[in-house]
Amino acid sequence: MKGQENPAEDALILLRSRICDPSFVFTPFSDSPDSNYSKLKFMISSSVTEACNNSALLLGPRGSGKMAVLELVIRDLLAEHVDMISVIRLNGLLHSDDNCAVKEIARQLCVEHQLLFSKMASFDDNSQFMVAMLRECGLAHKTIIFVLDEFDFFTEGKQRLLYSLLDALQSVTSQAVVIGVSCRLDADQLLEKRVRSRFSHRKLLFLPPSKEDLQRLLEHILSLPVDMSLPHDYAAEFNAKLHRLKEIINALQNSDSTVENLLRFLFHAVCQMDLESGFLSLDNFRTAMSSIQRQPKMEYLQDCSVLELYILVCMKRLEAKEQNSYNFNSVMKAEYKGIHEAYQTSDYYVRNVCLRAFEHLVQLELIGFMDNRGNNQPIEFRAVKLLISSHELYQGLKSYRSCPAILRKLVDQ
Repeated sequence: MKGQENPAEDALILLRSRICDPSFVFTPFSDSPDSNYSKLKFMISSSVTEACNNSALLLGPRGSGKMAVLELVIRDLLAEHVDMISVIRLNGLLHSDDNCAVKEIARQLCVEHQLLFSKMASFDDNSQFMVAMLRECGLAHKTIIFVLDEFDFFTEGKQRLLYSLLDALQSVTSQAVVIGVSCRLDADQLLEKRVRSRFSHRKLLFLPPSKEDLQRLLEHILSLPVDMSLPHDYAAEFNAKLHRLKEIINALQNSDSTVENLLRFLFHAVCQMDLESGFLSLDNFRTAMSSIQRQPKMEYLQDCSVLELYILVCMKRLEAKEQNSYNFNSVMKAEYKGIHEAYQTSDYYVRNVCLRAFEHLVQLELIGFMDNRGNNQPIEFRAVKLLISSHELYQGLKSYRSCPAILRKLVDQ
């Protein structure tokens, strides 16, 4: 009855739960045989059913859904092949040291098979235990899946862990799959020759979704079911209003369009939904877009003094004149003084005040030094460069309340 009285609250709860559930988010991509989900599931399931070994790398930018798809595949396979799969999870940020990694593998194997784990065991003891467990699991037709997140960190050092794992896969008695996950597209090139020769060279590339995929994701996540506890008329009207949000997809494509960023954006938008009207509006999405596209440098510009804005504009004018190397003295002489003489501005300050403003810009990291040489030199003699783009500077001046009109004019020129 509560849902009938205020269906917007129930809709809000449903949408939030969907966005926070990776298995629901990636469901549309599990149907296609060309999806990474289907390819990965086929590879691992063939290792389970045909008792063969495999290794693969999942590559793509952060937030593209590599781990989410892998976890979804593992969840489905655990349900399909009961008591035939063990999963060992390692993270390169925690277990990049070979001794630590092999000890963690031994610990997880002991927990999985209810064995006593020895903290005092050496690297060789744990390695032998791992190989023995692979052999025993192979004889019992049980597959061990090794998930190596942040795979590129495991390539540092002598790569003894990777060699031990991939070498064990060469045995006909073992039955295992090694899955590496990395945001580096050249992760396989980081492997030593002896390790690379034992790797299967299977790679799945995860890219940000296309415009069509974004459309499918938005409809899949935001469309309300018309056959549940929500009123039919309300759900139908809610879904009809979603078709007017086409410009949101274009805005997403122009920014970071990874799945993780999309979910963060949708969560912000859903939380802005007006419960009285009960519908998502364009303003909800615009507010969400501005909240996830924060630009720290633009915010710093709002805290700058007028003098600091003059210095930034002078440096931008020098760069426009293709003067790639300049310092505080050249900025003051070549541009700042010239602007004052040409336009007779009232914003003209003495050298010491200008130098303090210059130092503050360095602290804000709106400008930086060209190199680390000359650390012993006074700051006014060191070569500097702008760390803010022309567009950011223009937008910052545009939104600055008390910005002198001459500065906007100079930037336009």
